[in-house]
Amino acid sequence: MKVAFISGTSIVNSTQFSGWAVRSVETKHGSVTYKAHGDHILLNRHGSGTPLPPHAINYRANIRALADLGFEDVVALNSVGSLKPDLPPGSLVSCADYVGLQQGPATFFDEELKGGAPGIENNLIPRLVAALAPEFTIKTGKVYVQMRGPRFETKAEIRIIKEWGDVVGMTAAHEADLCRELGLRYNSLAIVDNYANGLEGTEIDFVKFKDLVKSNQAKVDRLFARLLEILG
Repeated sequence: MKVAFISGTSIVNSTQFSGWAVRSVETKHGSVTYKAHGDHILLNRHGSGTPLPPHAINYRANIRALADLGFEDVVALNSVGSLKPDLPPGSLVSCADYVGLQQGPATFFDEELKGGAPGIENNLIPRLVAALAPEFTIKTGKVYVQMRGPRFETKAEIRIIKEWGDVVGMTAAHEADLCRELGLRYNSLAIVDNYANGLEGTEIDFVKFKDLVKSNQAKVDRLFARLLEILG
């Protein structure tokens, strides 16, 4: 099955895709480098060189590249912070909706009086949830709250947005909006790498965050291995 995967931090640290071919494509929004193997490609949302922080990612080039390469189904893996005590680090979730109020959405409609209807298709999620069980449990129907980054949220911000959704991140809303505008079907998978700042008495900083991501690396590698088996 022809599927494009989008990931970030977990791919930078993984050797699982070292044998995939490295390729590039030029789009009207910029050049995009990706890895390819058979009917699948893997795109690191943060770029192939020095990783770009979330607010500086060229989302339009990334999603335009997937469309230009002929992909219609996209599976995105995002690192998120938990806004709920019952979603501890290590949890896997799929988000069915999102909030993106802090930063205007990325759009392809710069010169048209037009706007896309937002949404997440998740057309592959029921199949993935069933096939990944019982090894992996994915909690579906969650709400993703997007913040601008690159800094983490203050404790006061978390106290507000924990009423808005289940997890917090900095990338998925842009990707989902752009996929919808181009007719690509976006599928949400996310791994909880940390409790949000102040939740459950925790405090977050970038060093701690990198350690938490590293602790989940084996699970992410195994998850990707199973996804490739299921969608191969």
